[in-house]
Amino acid sequence: MPDFLLVTAALIIDQGKILAARRAPNKHLAGYWEFPGGKVEIGESPEQCLQRELSEEFEAQSSIGEFVMESIYHYEEKSIKLLVYRATLHTSINIMNDHDKICWLAPDRLRKLRWAPADEPIVEALQGDVSEVLVG
Repeated sequence: MPDFLLVTAALIIDQGKILAARRAPNKHLAGYWEFPGGKVEIGESPEQCLQRELSEEFEAQSSIGEFVMESIYHYEEKSIKLLVYRATLHTSINIMNDHDKICWLAPDRLRKLRWAPADEPIVEALQGDVSEVLVG
């Protein structure tokens, strides 16, 4: 059984559109789009991690909601378990420390972007009946 690096991702929905963020040129997977988040640190819950990451990446205050799904992906150098949670931003995105671009897209437009491999199953899950995910 492989050891997984535990990583979180935020599904942030505002007025039916979903936040996507593009990895900056100097970052791993530069140019790929992702749902913002990051690695869970020792002693940290996934929800605490996601709140910290949104603050570090965007200087945005947030609250973390319910667990949505997980995605497991085996990169050449590591395997990750990506835990996806609903999140709400309470402040604007003030800065982008890990990304060079963000956009808000309707679920049926998400496939137009080049997604990080671990995020692709999330994009696919959002293509079906997203009414459960979009409500609330």
